Amino acid sequence: MSHAEITREFGYVIITGIVSIFVTVYLGQSVGMARRKAGVPYPFMYATAEEAKNDHKKMIFNCHQRAHLNTLEFYPQFLFILVMGGLKYPILSSIGGVIYILGRLAFAWGYQTGDPSKRLRGAFGYIGIFILVGTSIASAISLLT
Repeated sequence: MSHAEITREFGYVIITGIVSIFVTVYLGQSVGMARRKAGVPYPFMYATAEEAKNDHKKMIFNCHQRAHLNTLEFYPQFLFILVMGGLKYPILSSIGGVIYILGRLAFAWGYQTGDPSKRLRGAFGYIGIFILVGTSIASAISLLT
């Protein structure tokens, strides 16, 4: 019976996960600040399309909100593949995780300009996801063989 051994290098995986928490908190706080500036009251998730079309601050708020929520939509999957890939390939998985995190920041900063097309500046983050999917699959195969 094979087993996974957690090596010292797995500490990099843990640090990468912790950094990702700070990024999601940072993005959430930026939504709160944009909400206040735009005057969008709770519990509304977004300004209406008509409001955003006529008020740039409301458009900026919607872009902050979308960048944050888009990040959160994939966050559980990111953490899973970070940890699973990190079991066997901790350094490579941490590198993939950092690339993904930097991509998320570039995505958010581009989106937050109010021009949604600028979110594509963070597309390089998918390189990190491909690395993490690869290390996760390799970890699974190593346990099964």
